[in-house]
Parts: sequence; C-alpha cells; structure tokens
Amino acid sequence: MPTGPPRADHAHGHDTSVLARLAGLGGLGRTGSPPGGGRYGLLLAVLVGTYLFSAFGARQAATEVQVLLFALVLLIALRTSPLPGRWPVIIGAVTVIGSLVTFLTSLTAARTGTAAEDLWKTLLLLLTVIMVVRRVLARPTVTIQSIYGALSAYLIVGLMFASGYAAIEHLGESVFFANNQQANTQTFQYFSFTTLTTLGYGDFTAAQSGGRAVAVLEALTGQVFLATLVARLVAAYRTPGPPEPAGRGRLPEDVDGPGDDEDRD
Repeated sequence: MPTGPPRADHAHGHDTSVLARLAGLGGLGRTGSPPGGGRYGLLLAVLVGTYLFSAFGARQAATEVQVLLFALVLLIALRTSPLPGRWPVIIGAVTVIGSLVTFLTSLTAARTGTAAEDLWKTLLLLLTVIMVVRRVLARPTVTIQSIYGALSAYLIVGLMFASGYAAIEHLGESVFFANNQQANTQTFQYFSFTTLTTLGYGDFTAAQSGGRAVAVLEALTGQVFLATLVARLVAAYRTPGPPEPAGRGRLPEDVDGPGDDEDRD
C-alpha cells in the first residue's frame, strides 16, 4: 500500500498544530497563553493599609496623602486589570499628573480638604472599581484572586462614598452630620463603611436630604454587591483539583499499534 501521501498529510497537519500552539492560537484551550493581570493580593493589601493610615493618621496628613494613595491604588488596578489599546497609558498619565497637582494644591490650601480634591478622589476610586469588577467578571473561572478582587472592590466602594460625603460637605453651606458632629476623613470613612455594611450604629447620621439620599444609595450598593458578586464568587470557588495520572495521556486501545491483531495476521 502507498504510504507517501497520507504520511505527508499527517506531517503537515501535525506541523500546523504545533505552529498554532507556539503562536498561542488555542483560544481558551490548554494551549492558549494565559491572560495577563488578574492578581489582586497586592491591591487588597494596599487598600487595607490605606484605610488604616487614614484611620490612625493625623487629620491633615491623612487628607493630603490620601490623594497619592488612591492614585497608587488606581495604578495597581490598571496593571492587574489591563485595558485594550492605549487606554492604560492615557489613564495612567492623567492619574499621575492630576494627583500630583491635587496634592500640591492641598498643601497650599488654607483649609484641610477641598471639594475639588474630594471629587478627584471619588473619580479615581470610581475608575478603579469599574476596572476591578470588569476584570473579575471576565475571568472564565473563579480563583482565590477573584475573591481578592471582589474584596478589593468592596473596600474601594466604601472609600469612594467617603470621599463623596466629604465633597458634599465642602460643596454645601451647612454641616454634613447631624448634631454638629465632627466631619473629617476618619468620621466620613467610619460613616461610609457602617452604611455600606448596613451596620448603622446611629452615632453619625446625615443632617441634610442630599447626604441621606447618597447614604441610601450606598446601603443598597452594599447589599447588592454582597448578595450578587461576592456570594456568587464564593459559591463558585473551587480549589484546584489533583493532577491527572501519567497514564491518562496514552492513545485509545482501538488505535493500531505494534501489538495489534491485524499486524500479526
């Protein structure tokens, strides 16, 4: 029997498949190159450190340095949640320049914190949470990094609303909290996270209807976030299974081999 053409076709097909694997054209299969980014352990650690610094640091230092810390958070999220095209370069450049200008402006301001500074913080965190949630939902499987990403997004939401409350206080003509409670970075973050988790101690409450409306939106956001994204990720999370046995890669029994009955005939 002539064996030349079939062997050539088989070799050609084998070479094509090898080239496809080397080029990373396997799509979502095993031969495709793994997607970049998606590691949120560092982001979660920076967010926890940012919150603790804001909570225990001096009032003025916490307000001024927080701009740089939020810019760092956005840059880390931009690295772990890559965007297509030149968007990462554009967003990164705008973040660095805008944060430096805001930081230098806050150093020369007559009072601690301004509405523009708080609005800039809110914008930074809003872009960050969008990128993180987008990346977490786009992952084909749920891993421990997905859990880290969801927890990071939850912390970002709390910090974002805290900056929004500070902007409302600076833009308004009256105090934000009822009973003339002290309004600063620490109390805004405390009020934000107790609202986000619907804990509601009641020691700090919004005095005006605008602040109350935003607080209601934050409470709803926290409930939807926990009940949908985080709960879904935790329920779908599975630890990696054991490696496949070495014998699983052998050819099926019906494939002709050296010891087949037809060869003996």
